[in-house]
Amino acid sequence: IRKFPYEDAETATMLQRNSLQTLCRAQHVLLTVYIATFLISHGKPGLCQDDKVQISPERCIIWGPGLDPRVVLPVRYFYIQAVNKVGENITVSPGRDSFQVSVSAVSGQERVRVHVPAPLDRSDGSFLVRFRLYSSVVNGLKVEVFHKHTPVAQSPYTLTGAVYHEDCDCPDEDAEAWLSVLKCPSADPQVEQDFSAFPSIELQRVRQEVPLRFTNRGVIHYAIINNQLHRRTLGKYTDFKMFSDEILLSLTRKVRVPDVEFFINVGDWPLETRKVSDVPGPVPIISWCGSKDTRDIILPTYDVTHSTLETMRGVSNDLLSVQGNTGPVWGNKMERAFFRGRDSREERLNLVSMSKKNPELLDAGITAFFFFREREKDLSKAPLVGFFDFFKYKYQVNVDGTVAAYRFPYLMLGNSVVMKQDSPYYEHFYTHLRPGRHYLRIRRDLSDLIEKIQWAKENDGEVEAVARAGQALVRELLQPHRLYCYYYMVLKSYADRQVGKPALHPDMERVRQPSDHSAACDCRRRTRERPSDEL
Repeated sequence: IRKFPYEDAETATMLQRNSLQTLCRAQHVLLTVYIATFLISHGKPGLCQDDKVQISPERCIIWGPGLDPRVVLPVRYFYIQAVNKVGENITVSPGRDSFQVSVSAVSGQERVRVHVPAPLDRSDGSFLVRFRLYSSVVNGLKVEVFHKHTPVAQSPYTLTGAVYHEDCDCPDEDAEAWLSVLKCPSADPQVEQDFSAFPSIELQRVRQEVPLRFTNRGVIHYAIINNQLHRRTLGKYTDFKMFSDEILLSLTRKVRVPDVEFFINVGDWPLETRKVSDVPGPVPIISWCGSKDTRDIILPTYDVTHSTLETMRGVSNDLLSVQGNTGPVWGNKMERAFFRGRDSREERLNLVSMSKKNPELLDAGITAFFFFREREKDLSKAPLVGFFDFFKYKYQVNVDGTVAAYRFPYLMLGNSVVMKQDSPYYEHFYTHLRPGRHYLRIRRDLSDLIEKIQWAKENDGEVEAVARAGQALVRELLQPHRLYCYYYMVLKSYADRQVGKPALHPDMERVRQPSDHSAACDCRRRTRERPSDEL
């Protein structure tokens, strides 16, 4: 044992302590130099890592339809892009509580009932701000955005003039101006494809033929005359008319729709199987889902429209809320494929069997047995999993139900990659998506699923890029205001092709707008001139 050459033990101990402190300081200096060298070699010279993630309130960017007083939506929304001190967009989450938002009436003489939840952190440096109005104002709204009590971008934002809430019946008489305000696309490939089978629509033939051919299905006969909604029901299973009623009423509260008479199928399966070359040819039936073997005209599904109408009120999962609940960042997700759902297609049962054989690659379970109850004993019922927890997994398996799985748009809005079963069924936005670019395609019989999961694990960077591209595109396509654009585009395209005059059937009843106190508002569009296109 080495001894200190000092007789005073206390002095020796003190010197030993000083030596240890000196050594620690030297190690700290070396570590600091190493970190600084690493940051400089992996970033811009002279740029501190703190500067790359620290928010610069005045440099941040704010935009979105919710800041335009002329736009009326069930829930208003806009976006915040966090920007750092050197003017670069922040691309990781700077913290869920980075921004605070308040909404109030401009005039002290007015009160507005409004719900403003915390902004949704989309985990990529951007935030989604939502607020639902429960009353209208005449003299404008003030929207303030703060970062640590400092105004962000051009905050406060003033929405001048009248700002209407969802239940206010105040349609814009100028449809072209309304389309311009919403920045609606002038065309859509799915709409063009659907109407290519119907260069003209003979209303008298449609009125006669649809009830004869489809009485045993759930079909609703609608007429919009003078922007008022009327309907009659055909068939036994028509309860889902509540979903078509609510979106059509919502649309006619916002814009004057041309007089139009049409039939909506409220069942699962598309109906019109005739080909264009058949004699007689197909009749125009509007449905929520299409297929390669049918000629139905497609609208956004009742699921996405209902969740849009009930955002922040009657539903927990909607096109906006899912964007702030996408689970861990990509690198922290579990490298397994995931599925939960009911037994509405046999391939889903096969998925569970595959999961039992490959638990390290696939976690699949049936949560409710209805169509294949005899298989429950063999496969067992899986516990329910909250939808947002799906995104703990990197790979989401999307398998058809009775028709297209209506969860698909919600899965695409997450930051996992979607492995979609090849399918003859489609929703209104599928024409914009490309396999391999926006999602990964798997065979109809799922025979290549395990191989595709293994490939995904071996090509992580490429798969993450597919997930991001798909998410970005669907974020754009499925913004709530785009659903209104699509509905109007379909009804306008239909109205333009009508031969004959839309009429009210004797059996039709009026579907009225909400008339309780919550719908009260002072509509000034009926007494004003066309608004300027300038803010």
